Amino acid sequence: MGPPGAGKGTQGGLMSQRLGVPKFATGDLLRDAVQRGTPLGLKAKALMEAGHLVSDDLILGVVQEELGKPEAANGVIFDGVVRTVPQAEGVAKILAERNRRIDFLLFFDVRDQEILDRLDKRRSIEHRADDDPAAVATRLKAYRDQTAPVLEWYRTRGGVHRIDALGPVTEVAERVKQVLGR
Repeated sequence: MGPPGAGKGTQGGLMSQRLGVPKFATGDLLRDAVQRGTPLGLKAKALMEAGHLVSDDLILGVVQEELGKPEAANGVIFDGVVRTVPQAEGVAKILAERNRRIDFLLFFDVRDQEILDRLDKRRSIEHRADDDPAAVATRLKAYRDQTAPVLEWYRTRGGVHRIDALGPVTEVAERVKQVLGR
């Protein structure tokens, strides 16, 4: 978990390789659906480009589908999945039905100015519409209003690990390894 641009995707990819489990990033799945022009993609496109969060039901449906795949049998790295308290409750229910749980919740902590700088750089490289300054402002507001409370929901249940997300990718990856113990 963490704000947009905190490095969740980068670190999730590194953890996926190191641990040998797939990274499950709803943003990537939704962007792929948009690119392919699927019904899900068409539904999500306008919301994403405006910086709005996709509905909880849509996200939980994707989670349910992805966890049913054979490659997810030994675990997954969730990246950007749980963004609202109803999603957290829904994911907990889906996992419990499968006799599974979240082992570690990593919160990638980074200052706002760093977020803005990172997303501006990413926009210049990847040309992502959702990194437009207006969309970023909307996403940061949505994060504070809807996603930040999820952190408190998980804290009350234990297991939140804060990761200082400032610094080179390799240094942040070392911090993650220390928390995970591998």
